[in-house]
Amino acid sequence: MKNKALKKFFIFFSLGFILASALSVIYINFNQVFNSFDNRLRDYFFNFRGEIPNSDNIVIIDIDEASLKRVGQWPWSRPKVSELLEKLTQANIALIGFDMVFAEADKSSPHRVLGQQGIYLENLENYDKTLGETVSKTPTILGYIFEFNDTSYTNKEAPSIPAIFIEKNKQFEENFLFKAKGTILNVPEIQKKAYSSGFFNNIPDETGVIRSVPLIISYDDMIYPSLSLELLRVITQTQKVVINYNEFGVENIQLNDITIPTDIYGRLLVNFRGKSKNFTYYSAFDVLTGKIGKKELENKVAIIGTSAIGLLDLRATPFESVYPGVEVHANALDNMLVQDFLAKPIWIDLFNILTIFILTILTVLLITYLPFWLNPIITLTILGTSIIGLYQAFFNYGYVLNIIFPIVSIILAFIVVTLFDYFYEIKKEKAIKKKFASKVSKEVMENLLKDMDDNKLQAMEKEVTIFFSDIRGFTQISEKMPNAKDLIKYLNEYMEPMSNIITKYEGTIDKYIGDSIMAYWNAPANVKNHADKALNAALNQLKNLKILNKKFKQHNQPTISISIGLNTGLAIVGEMGSQKRSDYTVIGDAINLGSRLESLCKFYDSKINISNYTKEKLNQTYIFRFLDLVRVKGKEKPVEIWEVIDEGFARGELKEELETYHKAINFYKKSNFTTALELFEKLDENPNKTNQRIYQIYIQRCKEFIKTPPINFDGVYEHTTKS
Repeated sequence: MKNKALKKFFIFFSLGFILASALSVIYINFNQVFNSFDNRLRDYFFNFRGEIPNSDNIVIIDIDEASLKRVGQWPWSRPKVSELLEKLTQANIALIGFDMVFAEADKSSPHRVLGQQGIYLENLENYDKTLGETVSKTPTILGYIFEFNDTSYTNKEAPSIPAIFIEKNKQFEENFLFKAKGTILNVPEIQKKAYSSGFFNNIPDETGVIRSVPLIISYDDMIYPSLSLELLRVITQTQKVVINYNEFGVENIQLNDITIPTDIYGRLLVNFRGKSKNFTYYSAFDVLTGKIGKKELENKVAIIGTSAIGLLDLRATPFESVYPGVEVHANALDNMLVQDFLAKPIWIDLFNILTIFILTILTVLLITYLPFWLNPIITLTILGTSIIGLYQAFFNYGYVLNIIFPIVSIILAFIVVTLFDYFYEIKKEKAIKKKFASKVSKEVMENLLKDMDDNKLQAMEKEVTIFFSDIRGFTQISEKMPNAKDLIKYLNEYMEPMSNIITKYEGTIDKYIGDSIMAYWNAPANVKNHADKALNAALNQLKNLKILNKKFKQHNQPTISISIGLNTGLAIVGEMGSQKRSDYTVIGDAINLGSRLESLCKFYDSKINISNYTKEKLNQTYIFRFLDLVRVKGKEKPVEIWEVIDEGFARGELKEELETYHKAINFYKKSNFTTALELFEKLDENPNKTNQRIYQIYIQRCKEFIKTPPINFDGVYEHTTKS
């Protein structure tokens, strides 16, 4: 049993291990294929979490619809932009970032308007220079764009960044960073006046959704920061930006004591604060008119951008399909200021694989060992717990674990084990049906199939009632048959109804031994009142045998007389035999005694012999005749043998006969052999006596004991032969 349990554990553990290994191989080699599904599930995490507050250090100066309507269409004249910067500076703004680029000269500038007419005058205002001067006097970080397509029109100039970028542990020539082919910078009059600038490229993933932003881009073998990273560098007054690599690519970016985890391409996975307008938006027009002043802007970082639909700076994010691009930069900067990063550490893939193995094997084993009806509940529980764990790891600890593979692991394990169990149970059901279909009743079979626990078929000690029956004088009967074919047909006509009676009373037929039947009750399935059911089966066999004999007489065939022995006791029951051939059977002393009781029917001229062990287990009322207290061959402890009498006799006469008989037995047991002999002889003289042989047995014994009185007589008769 222990070995079989270990074998079962090993089989299902191996099944879980194989499933997990297959999923791990797919994860390692084809993870990118499932990235879009994984990202969408992570978007659900964001939406389930909902909005969270930002640090309140960042405001967005919005070139909104109202500003365009009142100030004019974009681009505004450079003096108007200069005025906006001056208003912000007067309000003690800490830092200004531009999510826009002034790539073309201001066509409304006086020196340009008159110059186009051929009029060149000194001291004509150049609006671009004016804005450049304003930029130089204000805490402004300009924005620009990198181009990734190399054309003849691509600008090759590079912005100037007052910082040093150091790459550490870079052990490969391949550059994992995004490589730009050119730039779209501000006009020189503005660009050269700025303290610094940062690119504001937002690069969506393959589904068109922005989930991460590049913090650094490579151009001409130099590294350049994004607008949000450059704003942070200025805020932290960092001069040396360290880019740390591992064997797979970029691991993190370090600014003084701030370490920003990135993916291998130097991108920051954005921990979005919520839907659009989570950050404070101020209309640019309200800033220009003084409605927004020092109270709202002091010591804030302002990012100037637009939410106007016509200016086409709208993006798709996990929260919304229409989201202002300027707020993406605000989210990225706020992540870095608060340092609530979402990261994929170097060990994350190993952890994801370990998770696949744990969840797959755990699901397989739980489904295997718990009741079938619990399978969906267990699967949903593991699934729910895993999703909660992944959610907590994502938002509470900032670890971007794979979502799709743990879910697939659990569902696949559930499906595979359920199918495996289904076909395995079908196989077991077929095996049980094959083994017991001809042995037990339909009801017992159904009970076995309801609970196909392997332990039911394992060898165990159990109380059973054993049944043996045999045809008396079968040798003489077989000699009267013309051929073997007729003998088998004749025997089957007898065996069929006798077997049906056994199974009807929930008995299990063990085997047919020539003309004998061996059966038992209370195994493999439990049978309530098994002793009564066994005895009722025996009595019904005698009753049906009378009907069968009438049929035999009509066909001039020999009639049949049978003897039956019943015993109740502990026996070893279970699957026994070799690996190639085995059977479910019973063995033990109780079985041997049942066989002896049947063989003693001939000696006592009885039809049904039962032991006192069976008699003690009976709950119904029957007609008994005590036969003997014997010590059978090979046994020390004496056994009471009782005859169970069929009710085919006149009740009154039978009752009187049995009362007299049992009085005689009592005198016999008390060694009063003379009185006992008188009663036995009186019974023997009765022409309607029900058992002549038993009276003759006791008459002979009494005469012998009267002639030679026994010493210490205990009423036990010792059978020295098997019959």
